[in-house]
Amino acid sequence: MISTGTRINICKYDHLPSMIGQVFVIGHNEMAVFRLSNGNVRAIENKSPHPKGGRLADGLVSGEYVYCPIHDWIISLIDGKVQAPDRGQVKTYPIEVSGEDVYLII
Repeated sequence: MISTGTRINICKYDHLPSMIGQVFVIGHNEMAVFRLSNGNVRAIENKSPHPKGGRLADGLVSGEYVYCPIHDWIISLIDGKVQAPDRGQVKTYPIEVSGEDVYLII
């Protein structure tokens, strides 16, 4: 996705449960948004790069990584890269937290 710099208010920070993915759909894009144990919020494409797919919002979160719930691939929530020995990448989306509001930047 090419960023246009548009900020979209997706929710209140306190409405994001810690360590559990939340799904947001904007246009034709489905994102998985995570509030991590350190308080950071990350957003990635909600589809595993594995050929058979998988909803990443349903995956387990550990640190700055999410585990694909179907194939157990480890995917960075920072840059979207699948960790070795597996290969692939998902789109990441910038997030901005301003006060109590969480914005997705597209």
